[in-house]
Amino acid sequence: MAKAPLWTPHPDRAARTQMASFMRRMSEVAGRPIRDYRALHAFSVAEREAFWSAVWDEFGVVGDKGERVLIDDRMPGARFFPDARLNFAENLLRRDGSEEAIVFRGEDKLETRLTWAELRALVSRLQQWLASQGVTVGSRVAAMMPNMPETVAAMLATASLGATWSSCSPDFGVRGVLDRFGQIEPTVLIACDGYWYGGRRIEIAEKLKEIVPALPTVRSTLIVPYLGIADDVAGALPNALPLAEALAPLAAQPIRYERVGFNHPLYILYSSGTTGVPKCIVHGVGGTLLQHLKEHRLHCDVRPGDRVFYFTTCGWMMWNWLVSALASEATLLLFDGSPFHPKPSVLFDYAEAEGMTLFGTSAKYIDACRKEGLRPRDTHDLSSVRLMTSTGSPLAAESFDYVYEAIKPDIHLASISGGTDIVSCFVLGDPTSPVWRGEIQVPGLGLAVDVWAEDGRPVRQEKGELVCTKAFPSMPVMFWNDPDGRKYRAAYFERFPGVWHHGDFAEWTEHGGMIIHGRSDATLNPGGVRIGTAEIYAQVEQIPEVVEALAIGQEWEGDVRIVLFVRLKPGLTLDEALVNAIKAKIRSGASPRHVPARIVQVADIPRTKSGKITELAVRDVVHGREVKNKEALANPEALELFRDLPELRS
Repeated sequence: MAKAPLWTPHPDRAARTQMASFMRRMSEVAGRPIRDYRALHAFSVAEREAFWSAVWDEFGVVGDKGERVLIDDRMPGARFFPDARLNFAENLLRRDGSEEAIVFRGEDKLETRLTWAELRALVSRLQQWLASQGVTVGSRVAAMMPNMPETVAAMLATASLGATWSSCSPDFGVRGVLDRFGQIEPTVLIACDGYWYGGRRIEIAEKLKEIVPALPTVRSTLIVPYLGIADDVAGALPNALPLAEALAPLAAQPIRYERVGFNHPLYILYSSGTTGVPKCIVHGVGGTLLQHLKEHRLHCDVRPGDRVFYFTTCGWMMWNWLVSALASEATLLLFDGSPFHPKPSVLFDYAEAEGMTLFGTSAKYIDACRKEGLRPRDTHDLSSVRLMTSTGSPLAAESFDYVYEAIKPDIHLASISGGTDIVSCFVLGDPTSPVWRGEIQVPGLGLAVDVWAEDGRPVRQEKGELVCTKAFPSMPVMFWNDPDGRKYRAAYFERFPGVWHHGDFAEWTEHGGMIIHGRSDATLNPGGVRIGTAEIYAQVEQIPEVVEALAIGQEWEGDVRIVLFVRLKPGLTLDEALVNAIKAKIRSGASPRHVPARIVQVADIPRTKSGKITELAVRDVVHGREVKNKEALANPEALELFRDLPELRS
């Protein structure tokens, strides 16, 4: 472990942060000095009502707060701000005028800019159109869209009406889309006419021809132009309109904001689908807004006029996190496509050209830049970039070194970790504290984060389960189609009753920071994208030669890669043609991110006595770890087939 931090903020810089200002305010509330982050975090957890009420006031949440802050303080069951009334879009559209609200680059194919006035006008027209299609409080709007300005505007229009937004990226296969949107019964579907990736033009009309008829509740489909063929795509679908035609008769007018309760459904996000169709995770208006304001303004020091970027798709919760930066009156810098096209430096070109202040990306991207030999500090003016955040998978210690040596020596590097389940972070950065090699700096304010051994005993400087021991506002409101809450409780609260169990292996450091060692469940996480094994199996099982399959995430070169094991029909051998056929099926039916790095033939696959294949046991064998549940297996001898496989050494 490093003897000195890689970066320490200059005292003047630390003193000017919003975190430092908030410490001074909380000192007044607490009636005692709060001089550092550790003291502030302790106060925020011990006095959650005072803390979250102060967050509301400090950042000027628009709405009626009500008198009560927290009732029924249980997990699950706690209710924050039970009397509040607010609207998410109203809080994100605080500004007006000629300054830029959104800048967009679609690889090297398209660049657009929207001022705050133009964004508000687009939201107004979309709101009117959505309302004309029957979208109202509680309706669902689903979007299969790239990360582009029209997507942000459509989300804001949806939220302004008190409706609920759910999105995925257009590279999802038909089954992946229907497994998600089919559960939530959307009133409207919004889709692009195609997208660009790696310089390739990819049309999605054929997928939409299968998707739209399979969503019987959809009254209208809105086709947004990206490739320039929206008219043709809309013409091939029932009850579909291109964006220009839908909005042509509508003039911008003042936006109507429907204020709703704190826990009113804002977003529906999706679990990985490890054991079946993805779970529909519902996040509320107030919890999402408060948590994101806290993370942006305090942990990331985002200020009005900042220019905030995150490399993300609309199928990842970091998109939801990114767009909330509008509530801090920051400009969104959107990018869609390959981060290495048309050249490896494209995102650093973007940062320099647009004066990016927050550069958000993934651990895999940073590692890829290192392997490409990029040295942006020598080739780019990154003086505007104050903060680089990394998430998706643990940021390797060597990647910390790379950022400070090759990207920018004087930068706040914040590895962050949380997830879809809380649409935010459990552990993240602090602009007033040092950055230590390989460590996430701090637990989030207001979050009683801890690491527990399997027996529920808190542990320090040893691996354990990441937990949160007290309720917090951005817990899911519910799971969709889970009327008695059984699935919700099983997902987070069965391992340690009354305590949030997150499913990460974690470890406190001597500096009060944290190291995440990866997922402790079967979810695959290559490059930070949550992938469910069931989504892979649904495609592989359609290959006639494959009898059954099992997928795991193998720890590999500081990341995770997908390995797929297949049992074939008797007498068949896995050859290159079959490997390519399996990959092609997964790519087209699920998404390119689901395609395994290695496909390996095995004679048998271990199963439980109830007939379920067991990914966790195989993953443990592949990594040389002890398998603790052999007694639950019907054929434990099959585990030996996965030990020391030569195919997994390269």
